Amino acid sequence: MKKTVDKKTIRGIVKKYDADKSAAVAILQEIQDEYRYLPKEALTLLSLEMGVPLSRLYEIATFYNAFSLTPRGKCMIEVCAGTACHVQGGFNLMTGLERELGITRGETTPDGMFTLEEVRCLGCCSLAAVARIDGNIHPYMAQDEIPGILRNYRKQR
Repeated sequence: MKKTVDKKTIRGIVKKYDADKSAAVAILQEIQDEYRYLPKEALTLLSLEMGVPLSRLYEIATFYNAFSLTPRGKCMIEVCAGTACHVQGGFNLMTGLERELGITRGETTPDGMFTLEEVRCLGCCSLAAVARIDGNIHPYMAQDEIPGILRNYRKQR
């Protein structure tokens, strides 16, 4: 994760979209991809570069769940809380991940490795209980698999 906001990077992203105000969501997505969250400094610079009120950028950033105003981990862990996953142990899966990581949903581990989120549905109902880790679907996930799966992701990073 980049520690400081690079003005050149932000300007490059804005230029790519010709500072088009209707592209604000796409620009915010690129900034978040770059920093793993939307830093205040980046939003302030974006406001100046695009001529969009800072309050409007915060409206967008807080409206969409995909955006985060706090740093996210290198690996996102999304636990499905849909009906099928709930019935098949999704709540227990979330509890096991919280215990193993030492954080609660919405938090990031102190080492910046994992962020744990609950999502409404991952669209994999026949594979419940499901978690998506770093973009990879883990079907029929059980609590006893959690330590090994997390260990593998730590090794990959």
